[in-house]
Amino acid sequence: MGTPATPATQGGEPPAALTLPALAEGAELVGEFKNSGYREPPQLVLLPNRQLARLPPLLFLVAKALHEHRHLADEDVGRALDRVAEAVSEEAGARLTAEQIVYLVDRKLAPLGVTTYSDGSPPSVVKADPFLALRFKVAVFPESFTWFVAGLFAWLLRPVVMAAMIIAFAAGEAWLLTTRSMVDAISLTIFNPVSILLVLGLGIASCAFHEVGHAAACRYGGVRPGVMGCGIYLVWPAFYTDITESYRLGRGGRLRTDLAGVYFNAIFIVGLTLLYLQTGFGPLLVTVLYVNLQMIQQLLPTLRFDGYYIMSDLIGIPDLFKYIGPILRRALLRRPADARLRDLKRWPQVFVTLWVLTVIPLLVFQIGLIISQVPDLVAKDWWMIRQLGHDAANGAGPLVLITSGLQIILLVLPLAGVALILYGVGRALLRWAIRYVNGPAPDPMAHG
Repeated sequence: MGTPATPATQGGEPPAALTLPALAEGAELVGEFKNSGYREPPQLVLLPNRQLARLPPLLFLVAKALHEHRHLADEDVGRALDRVAEAVSEEAGARLTAEQIVYLVDRKLAPLGVTTYSDGSPPSVVKADPFLALRFKVAVFPESFTWFVAGLFAWLLRPVVMAAMIIAFAAGEAWLLTTRSMVDAISLTIFNPVSILLVLGLGIASCAFHEVGHAAACRYGGVRPGVMGCGIYLVWPAFYTDITESYRLGRGGRLRTDLAGVYFNAIFIVGLTLLYLQTGFGPLLVTVLYVNLQMIQQLLPTLRFDGYYIMSDLIGIPDLFKYIGPILRRALLRRPADARLRDLKRWPQVFVTLWVLTVIPLLVFQIGLIISQVPDLVAKDWWMIRQLGHDAANGAGPLVLITSGLQIILLVLPLAGVALILYGVGRALLRWAIRYVNGPAPDPMAHG
């Protein structure tokens, strides 16, 4: 810790001039991660790219003191760093020197993108690469639009309104399970290209309304939702809403934000059910079934759907997937728990262990099941391609061709998804093997 108060140099070059480090432009000190599953409550910093950095208390105090003493940037650097060190020492209850402040900045905070380096150079650009995350994200609507739309629907999260909607949804689901109209509606829809396109269109609208639910829950909780857009999850197009600000909320607020998406799907189903009862239009009933399947998918805890984030926020651990390696090493190889596991409270450790030991077999089963269907998918896809060519040659209408084309795409996507999942799993296993050979690396997010 007692390194000189000068930035590191390479190649015999003279050291750069020492400056007072500053909070990265656009970064924001959020504060304590409430209801976390860590033994020592971490502190959060919102980075300029809207990712969250989790800091131990000492590093957060350093970043906070640098921000509070930013007005000293034009004064003597040595005296300014001494003032920062005094402020941190007073709050931390331990004596720190200016040299130690520089060390923590250059070795910990700046590499995480929280502050500038002590020579005034900008911080590192940290880009997270979480396992099985949404890729190729494109923001479609700005924060101002998300805030406006969230305000239009936030009233749906009032307790009285939620109770009424949930009761209406439960009644509609009970009716759906007892009605004899579903089989006929499905049969009529499958053989009608217009009906298929309508069901797909309403399904997309339901997905969009799902994201509005997340945004509305943020605004209802008193935090600001971010942009709304679309990306690729595995190989499937997907909508997303930036709800990073929900980490300012306690456990209850975060869970409400997680569950708001499927709750808005339920509202969508209530509207479709009422419309069907008024019109008797079969495709609406098929859409109700389709949206139900969307809700079930969202509640699965194996991939990064809403169910995964519900589990994560329930125990207060932001990224469950990063504990797969440590838990498997402890459970299968009988290795002692590494630092990441020791940082967790006892019951979150148990919960995460059970989640990993349950999810891994489920993922293997799901991938195996999909792989077993590959021959049938290839045969079906080839048949559909030939049928599409036959329909085009015989002058089929544009709706028939569009519907057939969509069916082909829906059959091809699972094949591409299998290849992408296997690639991701293989890459993760390779990284794990390399870390196993090289030994465990310290987690910069968990140590100061």
